[in-house]
Amino acid sequence: MGRYYRYRLPPWARQCLFGLEKAMMPLLVYQLLRTIILPTTLDVFLLGIFIFLYLAFYLEWI
Repeated sequence: MGRYYRYRLPPWARQCLFGLEKAMMPLLVYQLLRTIILPTTLDVFLLGIFIFLYLAFYLEWI
């Protein structure tokens, strides 16, 4: 469903989704480095969310 669902969105929402998909890897790397250097609860929580979103985009669940 993920592969075809994104094409049923309005064009502006589809562009936002594609932009977020392209920005996930740099955000994930930045958050990983930040968590390694200074781990706080918020950093670990955000890293988990970013990993889940990256996998969801990679496996085309979104």
